Amino acid sequence: MDATYKRDLMMKHYREPKNKGFIDGDGYILNTQNNASCIDEVKLMTKVKDGKIEDIRFDGEACAVCTASTSIMIETLLNKSVIEAEQIVKEFENMIDGKEYDQASLENAAIFEDIGRQPSRRKCALLAWWGMGETLAQSKEGNDYEL
Repeated sequence: MDATYKRDLMMKHYREPKNKGFIDGDGYILNTQNNASCIDEVKLMTKVKDGKIEDIRFDGEACAVCTASTSIMIETLLNKSVIEAEQIVKEFENMIDGKEYDQASLENAAIFEDIGRQPSRRKCALLAWWGMGETLAQSKEGNDYEL
């Protein structure tokens, strides 16, 4: 993937993030993630219905990498099933950790493929994804989702 394309897409999502703004509505699961080593704080509000992600919003204060990663994550996971989203989150974590991963499933989130080489930026890229993993697990409590 071209470095200029990656940088431009990351900056677009940083300047104009998708689905930013706090929402306190029925059926939303709230998850807050903080990076103790910097200012990054991401609040995810996710609505899951019948095993499918209907809406994701986020709020908080974060660096360019964290904000762009959160925005792209939302764009990637919206309208996916909980099962599909869990697999995509795992693929993203594998990519950042330098493990084998399915690049196609990550869509635009694959622009962060080199972040794992920068230890100080790993947590920035992963923060919202960790929160989404927790949210997806919580959404499954008491439910039996099928593929």
